[in-house]
Amino acid sequence: MRQEQVSLRGRLVRDMMKNMMDSAMGHKFQTGEYRANPVEPAWVCPADYEYELIDMGLFKMEYLRPAGIFTGRVVLQIHGGGYIGPMKNTYRDFAMQYSKRSMGGDVLTVDYRVAPEHPFPAALEDAVMAYWWLIEEKKYDPEKIIFAGDSAGGGLALALALYLRDRGQPMPAGIVLMSPWTDLTCSGQSHTTNFDRDLQFGGTRDNMLYNSPYIGDADPKDPYVSPAFGQYHGFPPVLLQVGSEEVLLSDTLVIAEKLRAAHGTLRLSVYDGMFHVFQMALRLIPESRDAWDEAERFLQIIYGIKRKPEGKVVRVVRSGGRRRRKR
Repeated sequence: MRQEQVSLRGRLVRDMMKNMMDSAMGHKFQTGEYRANPVEPAWVCPADYEYELIDMGLFKMEYLRPAGIFTGRVVLQIHGGGYIGPMKNTYRDFAMQYSKRSMGGDVLTVDYRVAPEHPFPAALEDAVMAYWWLIEEKKYDPEKIIFAGDSAGGGLALALALYLRDRGQPMPAGIVLMSPWTDLTCSGQSHTTNFDRDLQFGGTRDNMLYNSPYIGDADPKDPYVSPAFGQYHGFPPVLLQVGSEEVLLSDTLVIAEKLRAAHGTLRLSVYDGMFHVFQMALRLIPESRDAWDEAERFLQIIYGIKRKPEGKVVRVVRSGGRRRRKR
C-alpha cells in the first residue's frame, strides 16, 4: 500500500525538520550526539496505568500495564536510536499507543545496552533475555506476544525473531516494524536515490548509519547484525511501514521481498513524502495518525479482536488462509 499524497501539515512538519537538520542541532542528530545524551523532562505515567522499572543487572526494562486489567496480550517494544541511544520519552509515548491500540495490552520496553561500550551481540542478548522474561517470569503465551521496533529497534526485532527461529524456540505472534534499519552495510539502493532527500541522514555520510560502533568485530552481513541478509521462512505476520524519502527505504523493501519469497504474511506501507520514523509525530500529522491506525488494525487482527461500534470487545474466528496483502 502506498499513500500517494502528502498532507499540508505533513509538509509543514517535514520543512520544519529540514530547517532543524540544517542547523547546528542537526549535526547532533546525524552523528548521534543528541540521541546518546537526550535532555528530557521526567515522564509522568497516566493515573490509570501501572509503571514498573525492571532491573535485569546488565540492563533495564520498563513495564507498562493498564491498572486492574490483564488481557494476556503484550507488546515487546525495542526502541531505536542507532544502537547508540538509550530509552527516551518518545518510546514511553509509543508504549501508551501500543497498549491502547491492542485494547488494554501490556507493553515491555527493553532499554538494552548500547555501543560503543557494548557492541554486538549485547543488544541481541538483552532482547532475548527480555523475551524469555515475559514467558518464564510473567507466563505470557508466545502467541500473545508481538514484537515492535523502529529504526535500529526494528532491525533488532527482526534479529531477535531470526535468532529464535534458528534455535527452534517459540516465535511471537507478529511483528510491527517502523522504518527498520536492517542493513548495517548501508548498501541499499535508496542510500543513493534518497541521498539528497532524506531529512535526517541524507547529504552526508558523517552520521550514525555509517561505520556503526555496534558492529564491533562482527561481520556486518551477519543476519543477526543486518537482518537484510537473513532468510524469512517460518516467520509470523509482519507489518512494515516506511517513508518514501528515507535512505533506509530499501532496508524495508528487501525484507518485504524476502518475506514474499518465503510465502510469508505481510503488509507493506510506503508513505509518500515521509521521513524516518514519522510515526513519532503521533497525532500531529495525518500520515502519522494513519500509520498508528494501521498498526492498530494489525494488532487487532493478530490478537483476534475487534471493537464493535458500542465499544465492546469480541473474539474473531479466523480461517487458516492468509490475509490478502494490498500494495
